Amino acid sequence: MRNFDLAPLYRSAIGFDRLAQLLNEQRADAQPSYPPYNIELVSDDKYRIVMALAGFSREEIDIITERDSLHITGRKQKDGVERTFLHRGIAARDFEQRFQLANHVKVTGATFENGMLTIDLVREVPEALKPRKIEIEGGSPANAGALEQRQAA
Repeated sequence: MRNFDLAPLYRSAIGFDRLAQLLNEQRADAQPSYPPYNIELVSDDKYRIVMALAGFSREEIDIITERDSLHITGRKQKDGVERTFLHRGIAARDFEQRFQLANHVKVTGATFENGMLTIDLVREVPEALKPRKIEIEGGSPANAGALEQRQAA
């Protein structure tokens, strides 16, 4: 069993704090993770999820976002041909993968190329919720006259 240290993700990813906690809990429960995926920090407010989906086509994959949840489903079409495998290393089985997204994280697009599904996300904080700098007034005699003039106006 592999254990992953997600501490770097906590330090660098602004939008995935809850997601990192969720992943950490899943690892503790020793649940297998199929299909394999990466979560990348592209820039301060941009993220990318890349999933390896060998054997799937675009038509067999659904991506749904609802509130603060991203749900990715793969349903493999049966081709009707019965095969006998000597070794089967490519699973190509149905899957459901859910990601809990942080506040204000939105999916901006998805691409599927060479068996790799790439989902781009961006954190868009509304202007009203962004931090703003408050100017400090008063405190020195030089500013006292300016402060009185502002209050009189």
